[in-house]
Amino acid sequence: MASSAAGLRPRRKKNPLSFIYAPKVIRPAVAIAVLLVVWQILCSGEGSNLPSPVQVLEQTYPLILNPFFDNGGTDKGLGIQIFASLTRVAVGFSAAAVVGIALGILIGSSKFMYDALDPIFQVLRTIPPLAWLPIALAALQEAEPSAIFVIFITAIWPIVINTTVGAQQVPQDYRNVSRVLKLSKSQYFFNILFPAAVPYIFTGLRIGIGLSWLAIVAAEMLIGGVGIGFFIWDAYNSSLISEIIIALIYVGIVGLLLDRFIAFLESLVVPAEQK
Repeated sequence: MASSAAGLRPRRKKNPLSFIYAPKVIRPAVAIAVLLVVWQILCSGEGSNLPSPVQVLEQTYPLILNPFFDNGGTDKGLGIQIFASLTRVAVGFSAAAVVGIALGILIGSSKFMYDALDPIFQVLRTIPPLAWLPIALAALQEAEPSAIFVIFITAIWPIVINTTVGAQQVPQDYRNVSRVLKLSKSQYFFNILFPAAVPYIFTGLRIGIGLSWLAIVAAEMLIGGVGIGFFIWDAYNSSLISEIIIALIYVGIVGLLLDRFIAFLESLVVPAEQK
């Protein structure tokens, strides 16, 4: 009777705000609060070269409240600046993903291609991204395609390398089964090779998107125009340190969101047992 009575008790409704009290929310919030307090203490003195959090908010709240203003030229809000940077990253990263995955599968599935191209790629991937910018400017003669090329050349190496490793990790048993079943090359690719490489591909994509965002910010400091990198450099030349700080916060948040977006796509595509 007791158990049946217990079963008849109404279940407590879940509080929709319960996530606010979750450890994964509370702990980062406490850490951020401590960081802000320490920052405020260290930068409150008269001799400080950097503004405190309170000063940053006081000096940049118009930028925060209106991120999409456009006064012409490069005088635009942070929202427009970030969107311009994201557009370049989207084009360059998408091209790197297509080319990198194709090259990685080709190299990983062919020992001849691996032996021929791997040493070349290992040399090229060690070149710093911004070192490619003068070559791109000399070849393309325009800043916009040059910045996109820097994104492409930055993102492609982790995608190629991780895809290659994934293509090489196909179990030998799977290869033997494909021979026994006499699978065609297309059947082998779609049913065995590509599914085995997908987790590695997404690892390369996550690394690539992070490097792309880092590279575009640095490249825009040199090529000028509209973009979050140029905004930071222009703010530095105008001694607007508070604007630099708020822009850096935006850059960090966008970088985190890009990484989480690729991770979300991975959760949709990669089965849990393959992660």
